[in-house]
Amino acid sequence: MNSKLSKIRVIESERRDFLKSAAGLAATSLCLPSLIAAETEKPTAESLVKVFYDTLNDKQRNAVCYDWNHIDPKRGLLRTRIANNWNINEASIHGDFYTKDQQQLLRQIFESIISPEWVERYDKQLEDDCGGFGREQSIGIFGVPGQGKFELVLTGRHMTLRCDGNSADSVAFGGPIFYGHDPGVNNEEKHHPGNVFWEQALSVNKVYQMLDGKQRGLAEVSKTPAEQAVRFRGRDARFTGLPVTELSADQKEQLQRSVGSLLEPFRVSDRNEALECLKKQGGLDACHLSFYTDHDIGGDKVWDNWRLEGPSFVWHFRGSPHVHVWVNIADSSDVELNA
Repeated sequence: MNSKLSKIRVIESERRDFLKSAAGLAATSLCLPSLIAAETEKPTAESLVKVFYDTLNDKQRNAVCYDWNHIDPKRGLLRTRIANNWNINEASIHGDFYTKDQQQLLRQIFESIISPEWVERYDKQLEDDCGGFGREQSIGIFGVPGQGKFELVLTGRHMTLRCDGNSADSVAFGGPIFYGHDPGVNNEEKHHPGNVFWEQALSVNKVYQMLDGKQRGLAEVSKTPAEQAVRFRGRDARFTGLPVTELSADQKEQLQRSVGSLLEPFRVSDRNEALECLKKQGGLDACHLSFYTDHDIGGDKVWDNWRLEGPSFVWHFRGSPHVHVWVNIADSSDVELNA
């Protein structure tokens, strides 16, 4: 009975935290729906990183551990780098570099970063893109867990995820993240069968379907920008697309639900941090929504490529020829991105 009560208290505490963040965002005229994962009582990703770090021998630490601001001669500030298909080092999670216990710890860390409801879908993505978790993937640890700032970065094909325990100042998710999926055909059909992330695009397209002619004229943009171009442009930038301030109440309500679907794959603490960053940079009312017309698979006006962008908020969804998603969120546009 005590265990059940403890679990209920943990879930209720996280529910209150998320609602508090969403309520703060409402002050900017928009608030997101409460997408609260039933996260059970379990170690945090950050505490597991500390456990994992303490198991590493000298050879392993030399290969995968770095100073907080380590500069790679070819790739710059390594901790903040992002790409659609890369490995932070040559130490593959799968194989004999790590022990089986260490591999299991890395799996637990991965599952602690994402929402429990999304583990199965992420496993499908990993199976399709690289043969399963750990294959063609590697990790880097920056700083010393338990001794000040630290961050673990998980990389591979169609994945850059992070956990930092709020060590990285001003940014959500510990820094820019990437996710994507190629179910095996590379050039997908217009309905994107089997793509675990396509439902996010369908949710955002519901906003487009509600727009009138004038609004669609603003929202439709003729050329998709470079997908990796997700550096912050600040409050004085001229953004493409439809200003969120031009949406009606019911259209804004749908956008709220759509943004909730974007945050849904991630753990509650990262959702909260993203909301707080969004609030500080002006909320969704500071953003613009663009639907790109140059890569419309099937010519059905269910837009495969789109972007929601504000002064220090970028969620870029490229659905053609298959899904790539670039996410960069902070509470200030002064934060630099190393892509």
